[in-house]
Amino acid sequence: MLDQSPRNIDKSAIAPDTSDWNFFSADHALQDLLAIYLKPELLEHLKPHLAKLGGMAAGELDDAAHLADRHPPVLHHRDRFGRDAQSIEYHPAYRQLEKAAFGTFAMHAMSHRGGVLDWPEPFPAVAKHAFTYLFNQAEFGLGCPINVTDSAAHVLRLYASDEVKERFLPHMLTNDVEVLWQGAQFMTEREGGSDVGRTETTAHQVDGVWHITGDKWFCSNADAGMALLLARPEGAAEGSRGLGLFAMPRFLDDGTPNAYRIVRLKDKMGTRSMASGEISLQGAVAHPVGPLENGLKQMLEMVNWSRLSNGVKSSALMRRAVHDATAVIHGRRVFGSPIAEKPLARRQMLKMQLSAEQSLSLWAFAADALDRSEGYGGAAPSQEAKAILRIATPVLKFRATRDGRRVTGDAMEMRGGIGYVEEWVNPRLVRDSHLGSIWEGAGNVVAIDVIGRAVARHACHEPFVAAIAARLNEATNLPHAHQTALHNALKSASKLAADVAADPASEIESRHATTMLYHAATAALMAWEGCEIHTRRGDARRVLWSKLILDHKLTQRDPFSRSDNTQDDGIASCLLGNEPVPMVQVAELL
Repeated sequence: MLDQSPRNIDKSAIAPDTSDWNFFSADHALQDLLAIYLKPELLEHLKPHLAKLGGMAAGELDDAAHLADRHPPVLHHRDRFGRDAQSIEYHPAYRQLEKAAFGTFAMHAMSHRGGVLDWPEPFPAVAKHAFTYLFNQAEFGLGCPINVTDSAAHVLRLYASDEVKERFLPHMLTNDVEVLWQGAQFMTEREGGSDVGRTETTAHQVDGVWHITGDKWFCSNADAGMALLLARPEGAAEGSRGLGLFAMPRFLDDGTPNAYRIVRLKDKMGTRSMASGEISLQGAVAHPVGPLENGLKQMLEMVNWSRLSNGVKSSALMRRAVHDATAVIHGRRVFGSPIAEKPLARRQMLKMQLSAEQSLSLWAFAADALDRSEGYGGAAPSQEAKAILRIATPVLKFRATRDGRRVTGDAMEMRGGIGYVEEWVNPRLVRDSHLGSIWEGAGNVVAIDVIGRAVARHACHEPFVAAIAARLNEATNLPHAHQTALHNALKSASKLAADVAADPASEIESRHATTMLYHAATAALMAWEGCEIHTRRGDARRVLWSKLILDHKLTQRDPFSRSDNTQDDGIASCLLGNEPVPMVQVAELL
C-alpha cells in the first residue's frame, strides 16, 4: 500500500520567486533615474503611488496576469437568443488588470489631463513611463491597450477637429472603466504590413458621412471603444501618400454596433490575455482626423509614441527577468554554496542586468526628450529635442526589444528546468518578449528607419550624440581616461551611422550601425548618471556598467585569447552587491 501521509517538503530546495517583493522599492536604479529627471515635488508625490503599484505588480497583478494568460479571451458571434451580437468574453483576472491600469492609476490619461492621482497637471513622459515600466513587469498584454489609448488620444489632440475631439476624448480619458472607450490601432493588412502603401481599405462618403470598407489583418484590442485606422479615400493617389487617417467608434450615437465584424481572434504565441483579431469593415462609419492627404504622417505620430512605450515595456520584461534571476541566485544553494558565489552564474547575471540597465537609461533619456519636444510644463517646444527623439525612439525600440528576448531566455535558464514550466513566470516572459521586436516594425524596418531616414534625411544623429556628449561633459568627477574613451565611442558610433547612411549600398550594415549608436549612447549616459547619483547619495556604481559596455560591446577581442577576469570579478562584486560604492573605488576599477 502506498504511503499517502503528508511529508515535510524543504522549500529551500527550490529557489523562491518574487511574490513578496515590491518592484519599485527593489529597483534602486529606477529610483535614482527618477530623482535625476523629475522635479522633487512631483517625485515625492508619486513615490507612494509607485510603491503601491510596485507591490501590486509583484503580487495580486502578477497573479491576475498569470490567470489571464492561461484563460485567453473568447469571441462570441451571437447572444443566447441567437441574435447577431458580437462580444468578447474575458477572464475576470483580465478585468482586474484593466481596473488597476485604467481605473486606479489611469495610466492612459496621465499625459493628457490633470487630476490623475491627485496631481493638478498632466504628468511628464518620464513619470508616466515609470508606471508603464512597473505595470508591465506583471502584465505585458494589457500594455498594448493602455498604450494605444494613450497614443490615440495624443493623435486626436494634435490633429482632430474640435468636433471629433469632443466626440472621442472625454470617453477615452476617463478613469471610470464602465464608460471608458479604450483605443486601438487598426493598420496592418494582409497586403501591407511594413509596406503600408499597399493598404487596400477604402473610404467613401455618403451624405457627408465617411464609410470604411476593407479588411484589417492584425488588430490588437479588437473590441476597443474606438480605433484609429488608415484608408484610401475614393479618388486618392496610390501608395502611402493617398492614405487618410480616420477615427472609428465601436458603437454609433444611437447605441447600435458600427458596421464591422470581428472575424476571428488570433491564437498568439504571447500576449495571450489581450484580444487580437481580424476585422472586416463593411461600410463602418468613421470620422476624418486632420487633412486626409496627411494620414500616414499623422498615424506615424501614434507609431512613434507606441515605439517609445514598446521600448519601455521590453525594458520592463528584462527588469522582471533580472528580478527573478536575482531571487534564484540568492535563494538557492548548489554543490555546497549559494549560486551567487558561482563564477559563471555571476557572469550570466551581469550580462542580463547590463542589458536591462542600458534600456532603462535610454528610455528615460528618450522620455525626457519627448517632454522637451512638446514643451512640457509651459516651456517652448524644442526642435533639437524633436530631432533627438526622432532617433532615440527607434534606436531604443530596435535594441531593447532584441535584448529582451535573450535576457528573458537567460533568466529561464538561471532558474533551471522548472523555469520551463508554466507555473512560473519565465515562459510568459519569453513568449511576450518576442512581440516587442515585431510590434510597430520588425528589426530590419526599424534599423532602416534609424539609418536610412533619421540619419540620412535629417542628420538626427548629430543632436542626439551632441546632447549625450554634453551630459558626459557635466560628469566632472569622472576619471578623465574613462570620459575620453566614452567621447571617442560616441564619435565613432556617429561616424559609422553617417557613413552607412551616405552609402546606398550599405543598407546591410544598418542594424550594426544602430546597435553601435545604442551601446555608445547608453555607456555615456550611464557614466553621467553614475556621477549624478554619486553626488546625491555617494554611490558611483552605475559608472561601472559603462565600463562593461566599453569592454564587452564596443571593443573587439581575439576570440581565441583568454581573458584576465580579475577586474571583472571586482566589478561584479560591486554591481551584484547592495552597498554604495564611492567614486574613488570605482576609479580604481576603471
